Amino acid sequence: MRVIVVGAGIVGASAAYHLALEGADVLVVDRAEPGQATAVGAGVVFPWPVGEADPATRALWLAAAEHHPSLLAALSDDGGLPEGGYAQVGGLRVAEDPDALRPAGDELVRLRDHEGWGLGEVDLLDPGEPARLFPGLRPDLAALRVSAVGRVDGRVLRDALLGAAAGPGARRRTASVRLATARGRVTGVEVAGEVHGAHAVVVAAGAWATELCRPLGVDLPVYPMRGQLAHLSLPGVDTDRVPVVLTLGDQCLLGFPGSRIVVGATREPDAGFDRRITAGGLRDVLDEALAVAPGLAGATVGELRVGFRPASADDRPVLGTLPDNPGVVVATGLGRNGLTVGPFVGALAAELALDRRPVLALERFRPDRAVPDQGVPDETGPNARDIGPAR
Repeated sequence: MRVIVVGAGIVGASAAYHLALEGADVLVVDRAEPGQATAVGAGVVFPWPVGEADPATRALWLAAAEHHPSLLAALSDDGGLPEGGYAQVGGLRVAEDPDALRPAGDELVRLRDHEGWGLGEVDLLDPGEPARLFPGLRPDLAALRVSAVGRVDGRVLRDALLGAAAGPGARRRTASVRLATARGRVTGVEVAGEVHGAHAVVVAAGAWATELCRPLGVDLPVYPMRGQLAHLSLPGVDTDRVPVVLTLGDQCLLGFPGSRIVVGATREPDAGFDRRITAGGLRDVLDEALAVAPGLAGATVGELRVGFRPASADDRPVLGTLPDNPGVVVATGLGRNGLTVGPFVGALAAELALDRRPVLALERFRPDRAVPDQGVPDETGPNARDIGPAR
């Protein structure tokens, strides 16, 4: 079976990997657009649905959390991730008042003990204890600690999936693409004037999926949420295993090998595909970081990144086939949670492309679902809204 995957981010890479393992003839086409979310994301993996009330999305998240370790184990058999690609380092939600953290802690314990969430240890840290775990953190802050939180280098995980897919024969091409149609049905993709036929096409183009599907008369409820972040260097400080810190304003601090701390990201729903690093965005990121970790003031500012999360207008993923084109599978709209649920969404997209019944009910995620008119901004963003904390 020939399947073309459009998009080589975490979702497309996972779809290609799972399709290749099933023996499909896979071609991955990606135009390497600057700002792709996987390549620039901070890299937090949360094993629980932060503030998520929708039952279908919670079920998706739980399945994704269970899928993640098995995927990493399978990749280990194919050579694994390079050092620093992934680590379970734990996470800290910091607060000035320890009592403010107790309701969230009780809820997480309930999720772990009664709903089967793999959260590991959940405990409250008194003021001063978090400062011993993360460099430069304020000594007066308390924290809710969850041991199962991880950090991942999205580029490394993406490349590992694509590399493992290449073993069974998946091919990759860097080019612009459009969906090819005949008699009103999608028959493959067109690349540089040449049509490549396929039995199924997986549209995993992130924030650009809306643009790709619009010629079919389908307006996906997906738009770009710009995020800016900064990489800081702390020479001589061991940052390999420091926990992820969720700040007072719901941004993140996380450490990577090489004395590197990543801080951010902003959430800007009205920026469209503007790739600029702005003075206001950088100030927001640094102010948020220094508000909880003033000890980072002396860090060296290194790489600055900007990316576009594929946000959905109703905060739910977009996953399913198109009603008039059942051979087209759309998989996007993960917003801030791409590196957490993206690998599993890619696996589900592969199942749909192979015309198999998915393990979860996906009706709530249909690409053609109705959404409130006021919740769908156009690409210039005048009607955009904030959908939650950036990851």
